[in-house]
Amino acid sequence: MLTKRELKYYTSLNKVKYRKIEQKFIVEGKRLVDEAVESNFDCEVIIASESFAKTNTEKINKYKHRTIVQTIADNDFSTIADTQTPQGVLAIMEIPLQRYIDETKKGLVVALENISDPGNVGTIIRTCDWFGINDIIISSNSVDIYNPKVIRSTMGSLFHVNIQISENIVGTLKAFKQKGKKIFCADMNGENIYDFNKSKSAVLVFSNEASGPTERLLEIADSIITIPKFGNAESLNVATATAIVVSEFAK
Repeated sequence: MLTKRELKYYTSLNKVKYRKIEQKFIVEGKRLVDEAVESNFDCEVIIASESFAKTNTEKINKYKHRTIVQTIADNDFSTIADTQTPQGVLAIMEIPLQRYIDETKKGLVVALENISDPGNVGTIIRTCDWFGINDIIISSNSVDIYNPKVIRSTMGSLFHVNIQISENIVGTLKAFKQKGKKIFCADMNGENIYDFNKSKSAVLVFSNEASGPTERLLEIADSIITIPKFGNAESLNVATATAIVVSEFAK
């Protein structure tokens, strides 16, 4: 059982401030917990509700072979859980040390500049994983990748890819450019991606839906690319746009 102090401590990890201070985050739900404990991330503890523990004895025993398991009352579990109808199991994971992407490595990289919606960031991470893009750069003014909604949206892909958080994304992209990688920035106005001469070694950059790419980003881009519009929609969701562009480049 957890003490009241421990309960309060783990509940605080739902807020970005405390995740950054403690360098820990919460993974919630059976599938995501399974992905987490099988990954190379370090797990501090798995917390299960009494109801979950009673009906999932075999799974609890498997978890115990990997890490510490604590069982708590259903009401207490709901206090920690971020979802309205929790499945009854969550894991407290350690945030890994900052990861860096090798600028000389061949292949595609996806970069995100100032993407604030957690669902979009999570879906983009999942999309990259689907298309075999393992390296992602995310600007520090984007949503925290350990936000519970981001984690749920990745459907486990967070544990399959390499994510570099950049305090200066333009500077980071310049380093890739100096090593020979092309910087292709998606925007409303640009070259048609269906007619575009694509490179297999490039950084594909996607920006905030409302404000678009910053001027500094546009200045260093080798090309501005766009998805042509055939209908009357005003714009595309950034996660949808990313999926279309990545699909074209992955062909």
